[in-house]
Amino acid sequence: MSSQAQMEKMQLRQSYRNVWHSDLISTMTADAPFCCFATLCAPCASYMLRKRALYNDMSRYVCCGGYLPCSGRCGESKCPEFCLCTEVFICFANSVATTRFLLQDQFNIQTTKCDNCIIAFMVCLQQLACIFSLVAMIVGSDEISEASQILNCLSDMVYCTVCACMQTQHKIEMDKRDGRFGPTPMAVPPPQQMSRVDQPYPPTAVGHPQGYGQSPYGYPQGQPQGYPPQGYPPQGYNSQFQPQGYPPQGYPPQGHPPQSQSHSHPPQGETQNHPPQGQPQGSEPQGQPTQPQAHPSTGHPPSSNPSSGH
Repeated sequence: MSSQAQMEKMQLRQSYRNVWHSDLISTMTADAPFCCFATLCAPCASYMLRKRALYNDMSRYVCCGGYLPCSGRCGESKCPEFCLCTEVFICFANSVATTRFLLQDQFNIQTTKCDNCIIAFMVCLQQLACIFSLVAMIVGSDEISEASQILNCLSDMVYCTVCACMQTQHKIEMDKRDGRFGPTPMAVPPPQQMSRVDQPYPPTAVGHPQGYGQSPYGYPQGQPQGYPPQGYPPQGYNSQFQPQGYPPQGYPPQGHPPQSQSHSHPPQGETQNHPPQGQPQGSEPQGQPTQPQAHPSTGHPPSSNPSSGH
């Protein structure tokens, strides 16, 4: 892997959203037995964790994860177990860092500021001890030589402790991956934050569903966007939900409905005259001759005719 690709990988890891299940400080209390094992036998712990990080599929193994020039050229495909065993003993620091980068890229995990400070302190202390050793060799002073030895012992202690905590951190993360902690209990969701222009992703927690009552895709709550359409309802729309132009003009016709008639039906062959509306009953309409009432053909007057004088 080229140096440019490594720099792009490092910048990409800074934008990851997840964090480690346990930070470096709390690993000693989270899994004390494995932390002691990683302190006493660090290469064995590194071998186990790398193989577990690859899901026990050694066909995916590459020496130092491809970060060194010799990666892929050491015969990993022929004997990956032997190459991994050689890596954890000769290049122990690279083996721990490779497993860490593998887990970070797989689960989008970023390193917290506190963990970065601890790792930076370890590296700076080693560099300082190396500088004091070079100065003691050049000058030949006993005082500087003793100071360099003290710094070397201190840097080695810090290095062993931090590496043990890092490997314990990796082991706890893979336990979480394999579901050894059981189902995750429900917790209060974190507060929502507004995204900024300089952020490539919105500041939402990964894996949390959308909150109840929130409108998706930025639409306002209530009616859909653009509803109702413009120009609706049309002009002249009746507020009583009747179609336009209903009822038609001239409907109903004049004189409709007819006046209520008597419930008694006239006998067969007999017609009953009704005065027009607005004229009292018994008065003849002006300008119309009086028509005699027709009697049945039998010659007998109807017994139930109310107009008869019987």
